[in-house]
Amino acid sequence: MRDVEIRDATIRLGQLLKLAGLAEHGAEAKELLAEGEVLVNGEVESRRGRQLTDGDQVELGDEVVTVVTG
Repeated sequence: MRDVEIRDATIRLGQLLKLAGLAEHGAEAKELLAEGEVLVNGEVESRRGRQLTDGDQVELGDEVVTVVTG
């Protein structure tokens, strides 16, 4: 598990996947979400625009990242 620091109070899930290096581009993030491979706080999430805030956890395979506001 690792922390990913964001500058603002929120970040969209698609942006976080790219920032954390879990997806190389938006199309890849969209595909991962459509396939049900991404969990947010333990639940499957399919919305690329889902707003994440401090403390939210995102899982993709063996990777777990926690959103931390700077």
